[in-house]
Amino acid sequence: MEDDLSQALNSFCVEEKDGKMDTFGLYVVTWNVATAEPPEDVNSLLHLNSPKKPDLFVIGLQEVKAAPLKFVTDLAFEDSWSHLFMNTLAPLGFIKVSSIRMQGLLLLFFSKLEHVPFIRDIQVTYTRTGLYGYWGNKGGVSIRLSFYGHMLCFLNCHLTAHMNYASQRVDEFQYILDAQTFDTKNTPRILDHKLVFWFGDLNFRIEDHEMLFVRECITSQRYNLLWPKDQLTMMKQKEASLQKFQEGPLDFQPTYKFDLHSDNYDTRVQKTWFGFNGKKRKPAWCDRILWRVKPKSSLSEDADEDDQNQEDPKKQPEEHHKDEFPLKLSQEFYTSKMEYSISDHKPVIGIFRLELRKIYKTPLVQVCAEGEWSADFDALITYSLLQSYPSSAWDWIGLYKVGFKSASDYITYTWVKDDQVSLTEGLFQVYVNKDEIPVLGGECVLCYYSSSLQCIVGISQPFKVQESRAAIEEGLVPENINKLDETVAS
Repeated sequence: MEDDLSQALNSFCVEEKDGKMDTFGLYVVTWNVATAEPPEDVNSLLHLNSPKKPDLFVIGLQEVKAAPLKFVTDLAFEDSWSHLFMNTLAPLGFIKVSSIRMQGLLLLFFSKLEHVPFIRDIQVTYTRTGLYGYWGNKGGVSIRLSFYGHMLCFLNCHLTAHMNYASQRVDEFQYILDAQTFDTKNTPRILDHKLVFWFGDLNFRIEDHEMLFVRECITSQRYNLLWPKDQLTMMKQKEASLQKFQEGPLDFQPTYKFDLHSDNYDTRVQKTWFGFNGKKRKPAWCDRILWRVKPKSSLSEDADEDDQNQEDPKKQPEEHHKDEFPLKLSQEFYTSKMEYSISDHKPVIGIFRLELRKIYKTPLVQVCAEGEWSADFDALITYSLLQSYPSSAWDWIGLYKVGFKSASDYITYTWVKDDQVSLTEGLFQVYVNKDEIPVLGGECVLCYYSSSLQCIVGISQPFKVQESRAAIEEGLVPENINKLDETVAS
């Protein structure tokens, strides 16, 4: 299996040489973690031992522990799962672009740094379906964004449980599609986006077959004998809202329900009221990843709305022909990760090859560090607007260590208007106070953050911040320098 995964990753890590279509790797994870704390590492889950890495990671979790005190703490300081993924991916050049949490539902979007200036128009939303829509233990959370001008939406769901509620699960999904809206004229709803991913603990079960038959099919790896009675497969045949969503073959064993810390399906005696023993849970493919590419006949140029027009990056020019900027998606791999056993669900991964023609190839802002940088003197930043866009006095430029985790993980920042020292036609300079520059120095980058677009729109080349000569001459020992450096960074 590991060789197959590596082959899948290798297949998308090249770009087309003719300049027409670019290829990107997209790695999707869904996992009901059953309130467990994270494992020690997620290298196998994300297949990080492969020499080739995807361009984007999308991670959807369900049942993240949401006890009241812990949930409030997580909102203030980020949850332990987000920390683990950020700490794992940041050293490899990925940053967390966006995230959203609704009680136990968590959705994270990571990108290689090189793509970040081309990920714009980011919005998140959520819908509760638990307790008649008043409780967020069930429902959906979504992230939508523009990726090189193509509108993508990712929806992580946890739908109602139990065998007899297949129709209710479909109703909940339809309710989420209807309820979730975005503040935009051209793609206000999920299905308006050019590409939609729907994944999570969808909770569909295997009907009719007895436990013994299901387990025999799993043991013999004759999974195809179970497919006709998989509820999601059955519902897709009659529900219009599901029919345009695609899914790869279920060529892996059902991912629910397992004994904790084992690969054994449910063996525990289920206690019911009055002391009677309940039935063991029948294995099922509860955890799924589906996708939908918007049909060509319904594609509108208005769907690509970020930075298409030089005057207004949120407006899409109408002169483009529908097929001038195509998008294609193919699934390279679809499987579970059986080695993780902290939950009664196994995680499921999908590896995708995303091909598209970039609608824009130039960042909105070019930013660079001028001259030598150290904590001994104020530093200069030069930036220029490569395209006209709604800049604001609230825009800022952040100084980051190479390997930073997210847009908020800056060492320091400077307001582009308040700290401006000079400007010529199309070229601006702002300064950074020396007291804000790390004493120990290190490899850094500058990122221009647009407050109106709520995203990074320009990134400098990496540059070296020199160690402070004054600190060395004053005999500051490394431990003290480190403490000072940490204080500045915080």
